Amino acid sequence: MTPLKINPASLYDGSANGLSHGVVVTSLGLVFVSGQVDWTKDFRVQNSSIEGQADVAMQNLKTVLEAAGSSLEDLLQVRIYVRGEVADHMAALGPVLAKYIAQSRPALTGVGVSSLASPEMLIEIEAIAQLSAS
Repeated sequence: MTPLKINPASLYDGSANGLSHGVVVTSLGLVFVSGQVDWTKDFRVQNSSIEGQADVAMQNLKTVLEAAGSSLEDLLQVRIYVRGEVADHMAALGPVLAKYIAQSRPALTGVGVSSLASPEMLIEIEAIAQLSAS
């Protein structure tokens, strides 16, 4: 069975770079979500704070999951890439993450990196989820 590509119209078009926002593998019952960021449809960062960027990235993650037939409650694993030291941002990120994933409590990894897709970008969030049971 061919994996189903998920590319919500409300998010930026990644086709020029060969990117799909999500891929559903129905035979496995899994959704793989590409790193979500705070980009407008024309690839501009909207927020200068890590909290603001994390909030938009989590909203985008939710959008992709719902388009794929999943949800934040179905998250299995989340990886968060942060520019710099993760520990320096935990106080700011904790409340944002809790707002979205406190109930599902997926496996969570934070990784500090030296760069992301644009110089203004401070955070990128990718995930794996199961398809919703309903």
